[in-house]
Amino acid sequence: MGATVEKKENSVVTLAIEVSPEDFREALAKAYAKNAKRFSVPGFRKGKAPMGLVTKYYGEGVLYDDAIDLAANPAYQAAVEEHGLDPVSRPEIDITSIGGDKGLSFTVTVTVRPEVTLGQYMGVEAVRPEYPVTEEEVEAEINRVRERNSRLVPVEDRAIADGDTANIDYEGFVDDVAFEGGKGAEYDLRIGSGTFIPGFEEELIGKSAGEECEVNVTFPEDYGNESLKGKKAVFKVKINSVKFRELPELDDEFAKDVSEFDTLEAYRESIRAKRAEGAETRAKAEFENNVVRAVVANATVEVPDVMVENELDSMIESQTMEMRYQGIELDTYLQYMGKTREEFREGLRESAAERVRTNLVLDAIVKTEKSEVTDAEIEEEVERMAKMYGLQADDIRERMVAGENSYVRDSIAVRKTVEMLAEKATAIAPPEESEPAPDTEPEA
Repeated sequence: MGATVEKKENSVVTLAIEVSPEDFREALAKAYAKNAKRFSVPGFRKGKAPMGLVTKYYGEGVLYDDAIDLAANPAYQAAVEEHGLDPVSRPEIDITSIGGDKGLSFTVTVTVRPEVTLGQYMGVEAVRPEYPVTEEEVEAEINRVRERNSRLVPVEDRAIADGDTANIDYEGFVDDVAFEGGKGAEYDLRIGSGTFIPGFEEELIGKSAGEECEVNVTFPEDYGNESLKGKKAVFKVKINSVKFRELPELDDEFAKDVSEFDTLEAYRESIRAKRAEGAETRAKAEFENNVVRAVVANATVEVPDVMVENELDSMIESQTMEMRYQGIELDTYLQYMGKTREEFREGLRESAAERVRTNLVLDAIVKTEKSEVTDAEIEEEVERMAKMYGLQADDIRERMVAGENSYVRDSIAVRKTVEMLAEKATAIAPPEESEPAPDTEPEA
């Protein structure tokens, strides 16, 4: 058994493999044993004729399909191992010579994982963004909590104002004809929310509870209902009641009600600290991404088309499952967006190619640096995954025993490598936004 390798473009290789006559005859014998009951030879009960008579009566070729499987697969696997190849596509086999007296010769064309030529990956420069926490953000968070803890109080002595909630009955007409979907009753509409057509809410300002009025609006040109785009409409509205949102007092009692803190200042400081922690996590993640981009840009690798196609398949499957979890099918979403599956797939191609390129470079660094993963790190990752996906840690361990251990180990190795690259990298500040040049009169 022997094999030679011919390298072609884009990580495609062709293996020329030979199986000796002895080994192929052994494969023929196994193929005969597997299929003996199928053959009928005059003078013998079905399945009892010797192999020699069967091949003489039917021809040796009757055993070739199974014999090729029995001989070619192990020969191919041995050739892959011998030459240190890592196939990433289905092998295409072409038989060049076959027979019990001359053995089996065949070629296999397959795409293999490409070689990566690493450039500088230690000590690269990368932008580390800054996300300072402002007092406006802290106050905005406090105000959101106040909103959630507010209550609606009836308005008794004034007309509708911005921010009020009006309970209304309404019906819409275009050219004096009521249109489908334009009618509602006992609807709570917060003025200024932008829930209704532009102009509708503003026209209610100044009106009072118990009042009936007409609201004149024009549907936007980009409105979802094709038949109403750009149309003028009149809504007949009855205002049933008006309420305003009463916010709780901003004091220590408020802090005690909505948090574990006894004072407003302590609560405010906790929000500031939590937002600072989130900002640091975001900045760290973006810095790591920028480091990886710089490292990948310094490397040279030719990404095989088949790896991009496989990544596209994975991305679309992931998107399909995610949308299905949200209660919508991908095809329905694409129809709404006016896209075909082919257009959607093509739109992901560049991202898929970049993902493959990044994974190849990071894997090459893992091997170069001989990154090791301990059993304790795997156990920690199992616990993290169980918590994230709401599973039992033992269920994940069982899957790992079934063959997913290498995936978890590889994921940890890559993550550790990215952290190492970030630690060794030099952080630089984001470029300042250039101010536009002042307008100047041209010289005479």
